Amino acid sequence: MNAVYESDKLLAEYLLFHFGSADEILPPDGDWPDGMRAALDFAVRTPSHFASAEVDEGLDLGCAVGRSAFEMARSCRRVTGIDFSHAFIRAAEALRRGESLEYDRLEEAALRTRLAATAPSGVEASRLAFIQGDAMRLPADLGPFDRVHAANLLCRLSEPALLLDRLPSLVKPGGELVLATPCTWLAEFTPPENWPAASTFDWLLASLSRDFDLTRRTDEPFLIRETARKFQWTRSLVTVWRKKA
Repeated sequence: MNAVYESDKLLAEYLLFHFGSADEILPPDGDWPDGMRAALDFAVRTPSHFASAEVDEGLDLGCAVGRSAFEMARSCRRVTGIDFSHAFIRAAEALRRGESLEYDRLEEAALRTRLAATAPSGVEASRLAFIQGDAMRLPADLGPFDRVHAANLLCRLSEPALLLDRLPSLVKPGGELVLATPCTWLAEFTPPENWPAASTFDWLLASLSRDFDLTRRTDEPFLIRETARKFQWTRSLVTVWRKKA
């Protein structure tokens, strides 16, 4: 995993991405396109593709600073969040403990605005655990889980097939899997020989259909604010799967 995910800059961007309010990301005095507003709360929207019934165990792979794991804990009695970034996991764990994390929102040049991230309300902290780990080399005794969530992770792995091969053993029969990926394959993260040979969707179908039924395919946009005038607007492919009995 690229060391950029240990930087203060990326940590601040992801705290804003996961926990910033709409007004903190898109200040109300701006004339923002509707598409930018629709792309807010990505880390809340992707877990909403799971069924609403309460289950025992959930896993959030590539959990970053933790917002999706918090959302999963509203209907999972126990959620484990795993990310390769030590900085992201330290932040997620601090939020789980109820701490407020101050960070700088970059405006331009040396201008910054001090903000603070806090855990979302209505989530029992005791339901959550955050662990630093490698999604390609997970512990042999991990799982299985009722729900597994992996958002914007696959195309940041050097060997994504290792995770796809492991997914069947991570999900209980009848359990749910939600994968989101923007399909932004980059050589700095994934060697080209490990990219899908065809489309990412076709690759997922070929890799997962033996063990899972595809129940939904859709797109979810997301927005990452870099500066007051520069944003990343991206659309993730979201696929929802149910593990075969």
